[in-house]
Amino acid sequence: MNLAKNDIITLTINSAAAEGSGIGRTDDGIAVFVPLSAVGDELEVRILKVKKTYAFGKIERIIKPSPSRIKPDCPYFSRCGGCVWRHISYEAECSIKQQRVIDALERIGGVENVTYKPIIASDSTLRYRNKAQLPIGRDKNGNAVIGFYAFHSHRIIDCDDCVLQPEAFTKVLKITRDFISRTNADIYDESTGKGRLRHLYIRLGEVTNELMVCYVVNGNGLKQEDLLVKMLKSELLNLKSVIINSNREKTNVILGSKNRVAYGSDYITDELCGLKFKISPFSFWQVNRRQAEKLYGRAKEYADLHSDEILLDLYCGTGTIGLTMAEDCKALIGVEIVEDAVKDAEENARFNNIKNARFICADAAKAAAKLKSEGLKPDVIILDPPRKGCGEELVGTIFEMSPKRIVYVSCDPATLARDLKYFSQRGYFAREITPCDMFSRTSHVESVCLIEKCRYFFCCVKVPYLT
Repeated sequence: MNLAKNDIITLTINSAAAEGSGIGRTDDGIAVFVPLSAVGDELEVRILKVKKTYAFGKIERIIKPSPSRIKPDCPYFSRCGGCVWRHISYEAECSIKQQRVIDALERIGGVENVTYKPIIASDSTLRYRNKAQLPIGRDKNGNAVIGFYAFHSHRIIDCDDCVLQPEAFTKVLKITRDFISRTNADIYDESTGKGRLRHLYIRLGEVTNELMVCYVVNGNGLKQEDLLVKMLKSELLNLKSVIINSNREKTNVILGSKNRVAYGSDYITDELCGLKFKISPFSFWQVNRRQAEKLYGRAKEYADLHSDEILLDLYCGTGTIGLTMAEDCKALIGVEIVEDAVKDAEENARFNNIKNARFICADAAKAAAKLKSEGLKPDVIILDPPRKGCGEELVGTIFEMSPKRIVYVSCDPATLARDLKYFSQRGYFAREITPCDMFSRTSHVESVCLIEKCRYFFCCVKVPYLT
């Protein structure tokens, strides 16, 4: 079949891509990616773009819907760049995410003889987020818009209520819109770099119910700031903090480096795995606290710490994972490159009276190499890298430290699979992996993996990097 743009073909969707499109194949094997389709759909598809071995299309007509297809429960779905799975059942979504992890590990990492545990599903797919970062702008008619960027664009989709976010956030949105309307607030224009009000940033302590509202401005503050604080206080009884963040740079980075307290405190608090944490605008904090507790619980199970063991927590952020395990080990050493995060980690240790923890501000690979040169012999290493993963240099340094167990928390199955391949070349193998749905209805899937040393590896396997 020679596909061309605007061809209309009949297609059965038989798999799903990582970013949320369904995939069907033509009779001669050309993969066609179709957004908003579901595995099992029979469709008429209009071809939009053709490459050498694949193509992109859009649904013209659903001939026979998939059994997993449901009616989306959000009016903004398919327009904003957030959710991709609101049109299928949650069971089908979890199945796709489980298979995505398996496919990545087998195809990219060549992983064998690993136990795949069932995905840790979320108790709720609604209102689970405790953080929102909402761009503020004006539409082509000059009307103020607050919402989310459309997929692969910087066009703001105006949104009154996101069903992933707490209802308190909807109230903050309404108050902010009212303030803009009453004061004709000066709104930032991304194309020119002029204007003042850039982003609305909200955080909520789920257990404490403490609310932080942060406004990112191109300057030092907002006109009639006192009125804005008064409006927020009058309708939000749980308001603990109003922050003005200054970001004068013409950049896609949301927060600037300077915060000023307009009302209340410079932080809120929340609880995770029985510990209390202070959360500032800069703090890393798991967006889905309830799922994070499940994920950390599995990580703790894999770590299997003993009272005489040393735990090294690389990419420790504000210390959340390591601190939840500190009571089970002799000593905790956390490494994080972001200075503010290290300060938060140290403060969180003091806040919870944890005295066997220390934190180092450094690149993970360089810090691990330095600790090795000092003779540090961690028994267990926790890895929670960003999406790009660890990389071969860090894997090599970890190998030289010779830990008993490694627990790898991953936010990207592809980079996890690549890193597991590096580990396997050095005699460390994945034993068990548990996917976890931290961000229901979106394309993202987390995983936690137990990696252990094979003591007989060098007796029976030729190691590529030594030959």
